[in-house]
Amino acid sequence: MSENAAGSARDTAAGRVPPRGSEPELVQLLTPEGERVEHPDYSLEIADDELRALYRDLVLVRRVDSEATALQRQGELGIWASLLGQEAAQVGSGRAMAEDDYAFPTYREHGVAWCRGVDPLNLLGLFRGVNHGGWDPNEKNFHLYTIVIGAQTLHATGYAMGMQKDGAESAVIAYFGDGATSQGDVNEAFIYASVFNAPVVFFCQNNQWAISEPIEKQTRIPLYQRAMGFGFPGVRVDGNDVLAVLAVTRAALQNAREGSGPTLVEAYTYRMGAHTTSDDPTRYRLTQELESWKLKDPIERVKAYLVRTGKADQAYFDGVEREADELAAYVRKGCLEMSDPDPLSIFDHVYAERHPLVEEEREQFATYLDTFQSADGLEEAAAPTGGH
Repeated sequence: MSENAAGSARDTAAGRVPPRGSEPELVQLLTPEGERVEHPDYSLEIADDELRALYRDLVLVRRVDSEATALQRQGELGIWASLLGQEAAQVGSGRAMAEDDYAFPTYREHGVAWCRGVDPLNLLGLFRGVNHGGWDPNEKNFHLYTIVIGAQTLHATGYAMGMQKDGAESAVIAYFGDGATSQGDVNEAFIYASVFNAPVVFFCQNNQWAISEPIEKQTRIPLYQRAMGFGFPGVRVDGNDVLAVLAVTRAALQNAREGSGPTLVEAYTYRMGAHTTSDDPTRYRLTQELESWKLKDPIERVKAYLVRTGKADQAYFDGVEREADELAAYVRKGCLEMSDPDPLSIFDHVYAERHPLVEEEREQFATYLDTFQSADGLEEAAAPTGGH
């Protein structure tokens, strides 16, 4: 055995990141083939109508995502962060939340937003640049998207500590990706949450790639094992298994509400699309890797289970597809009809009250905008009305 091979073997034996393509140990309740299995620590009783509802969520969320990607390619959105392949991680965890729980997302949690009742057009408005999100975080218990990598974990921890002091019997969930685990903010949030026993669940969607950096560049051990060093439990779940994600997240949130403190959930999944629409994943990852993950598609495994067990027929699936078509038409029409905001409105909410410097800058910008209107007027005046 070569020195490099021996070192790789030692890393695997020590519980470090397994070689790419190998199968890690994780909590799973529904196999990629759509077969129901049991787990000793996470049981899940789910009614047929609840299962069908989860399938509907997965399909509709993916349709919103694909429509938004198409709109960006057509120049209607400035950028879009796709969740393709991560639907089960988001829907499963989103549906695990109680009404009074509070979520802090990144910029990719479109499936969680769906579960919290956020209109998809609010998401598109943000990426179109016509608003800052448009939903009321306190109405939906779903915070506005956070672009700064990992910053929301500190926000979530602080919010959870506040809920704790208020005596609220609720929990907070913070979403982030595998790349964010290398950020200082995330590790600081782990420390505060652990020391103060904050009722927060850290939900890491390990989609294998932090833009072009593979998970091997983020950690030498499975991510969920990092929690042990901070003094709280961690668990790895099959992020493409909506049932397992639902069961694991539900248990973690309940533990938080009961005063058992934080949990790190690592949803082991895969980003089947680009990091954002400005990214080209073919430059840094193999097509073979993508094709292998397509066999673990989160939607297809639920559909296979529904068909195998007779819990849904073709009429049901056709109905969901029709609903997806209607949703896509709604999203496209609504996006194209969005009006641009008044350019001066950018100054309206910088401070709660009027501020001399902001007012001065507003006047300067208004004067600048007037030069364009004046130029347009001159062009119209100089335009020929006839003749050659």
